[in-house]
Amino acid sequence: MILFISYIASLVALVAGLAAMFGLGRLWRRAPAVPSPNGTRFFGSQVGDRSVINYSYTDMPWRLMAFDIYYFFFFIWALPHIIVPITPTDSGDLAELSLTRGNLFCIAIHIVLCLLQLGFIISIPGLILLPIWTAVLLVAAFFAVNHGLCWLLNGPEVEYHSNSEYAPALPEHAHEQWIFINGVAAGKHWMQGNLDRLALTFKRPILGVHNKTAGIIFDVVECLVQRNLAFATTDVRVCYRIIKEKLYNPQYSKVVFVLHSQGAIEGSLILDWLLQETPQDLLSKLEVYTFGNAANHFNNPHRHIHSQKAALNNPIAASTDATNLASPSAVPILRAPSPNNPPQDGTGPVETTASGYSLVPALTSETSSLSPSSVSGRAIGHIEHYAHTTDFVALWGVLHFATSALSSHSMPRFIGRVFARTSSRGGHQMVQHYLDCMFPLEKHADPAKGFVGCLEEGNEFMESEIVIGAEGEEMAAVREAMGASWLARGDRDSAAGVEIHGGSPVETRGRFRSRVGEVAENGRRETKVKVKELSRLWLYRNGKSPADTPPFLMRDGDGFVRTATF
Repeated sequence: MILFISYIASLVALVAGLAAMFGLGRLWRRAPAVPSPNGTRFFGSQVGDRSVINYSYTDMPWRLMAFDIYYFFFFIWALPHIIVPITPTDSGDLAELSLTRGNLFCIAIHIVLCLLQLGFIISIPGLILLPIWTAVLLVAAFFAVNHGLCWLLNGPEVEYHSNSEYAPALPEHAHEQWIFINGVAAGKHWMQGNLDRLALTFKRPILGVHNKTAGIIFDVVECLVQRNLAFATTDVRVCYRIIKEKLYNPQYSKVVFVLHSQGAIEGSLILDWLLQETPQDLLSKLEVYTFGNAANHFNNPHRHIHSQKAALNNPIAASTDATNLASPSAVPILRAPSPNNPPQDGTGPVETTASGYSLVPALTSETSSLSPSSVSGRAIGHIEHYAHTTDFVALWGVLHFATSALSSHSMPRFIGRVFARTSSRGGHQMVQHYLDCMFPLEKHADPAKGFVGCLEEGNEFMESEIVIGAEGEEMAAVREAMGASWLARGDRDSAAGVEIHGGSPVETRGRFRSRVGEVAENGRRETKVKVKELSRLWLYRNGKSPADTPPFLMRDGDGFVRTATF
């Protein structure tokens, strides 16, 4: 694998050099300026922005590689934001760039690895001038040194666990399994910091599958190989086995998959395998949340043709991944009368289309809560992506593929709602830039006791407003779609942990609509919604949970979900 990576690295270096000679100046001039600070945009599953994309992950690998190199230079203006800003380090020792002994050791090793790997790639053409045995010995010596340095960063383990001091296992979360895959350049030290920070934020134990680093340069080349050749490395195969076992385990009703950077490439490959082999009722347990996503695709097919047609007929509704409940024009499914599906005679609280058929799922008074997958009509329960608009990796990944319009309906879409934030702190590091910026911590009154957990009040990102504009009849569709999206998200009172949307889902959406403000400007009507009104991941902060009850479970009087039928 290392020899293959080195070969690809030399090829990429050659092509990148030619691109730099002939096109870098033109691409730099075309590169967008850094957006103004402080703002959040919301995107659905690739409904399209100003740009149009005419290739997808199903194309030939050489074509994908060429586009990746092209867009590497197109977005090169954002490359410094992988590590910038270096300060502040709000999470203390858990932040990747704080001045701790462990962090400084990792940074020093990575600097040495970068110099060694750059020298090796540059010297590859000269090796052909040497006697074959001399060249073989030099290559072997390089890889031995490279492997030894990487071992110092990685250690022998593949699985890691968050420390219990940050989040002990609690009975109310016994039916959940949280799994994390790290991004580029993270050895065991940074991996452990990511796990502990996630545990502190969401008050749950986190299982980590280590995406081991081979040095920054070789990691980037591995990203190209993984996302363009669909190559599954060891950690992809290990994590696939773990997630599949958890989905089949009746103890767990919810598997939450958190991914960062290159880990999202690996996660997209894992989802491809799961979609091929796993029953869809088990996939409905799965929720996926990514940060700085570097993948070129994210699959989550519709469970039936009707919701797919609704998405194609109503792109605004599709933008919230809530096509089944989006508007009166949604395509209905005929449902035979049953005790759980009363006749459509207008006597019950059942929402219907103009033709009189109930939408999918049927909104009856017996439906106290809906799972995200039942509302979205898709196989996997829920997918959310968080990105900074100045993060090079996100620009090269999720923000390029998810926000560009497709040139053909036959091309696969990048699935999942996207929260794209423009911020002066918009770098790429998992803790220092993403979690500290989007899920900041609250400090304990006693500084010696560190942090309490996720900051509940005064979160600038979660309080920021998303403005969705539409004209004429589209406005009704927007409001319906956002209401259905909010319904799938679930909600709880932030203080008491009690449900605030009791009653039928129809009543729930009515309450949501009353909370959404409308403004008229230049003949356009706009709906303003705060990020926290749409972010499902926000509902997991500090040990809380969305109010929806997972399939086959029940909620006891104390509010905890129990395995009622297992």
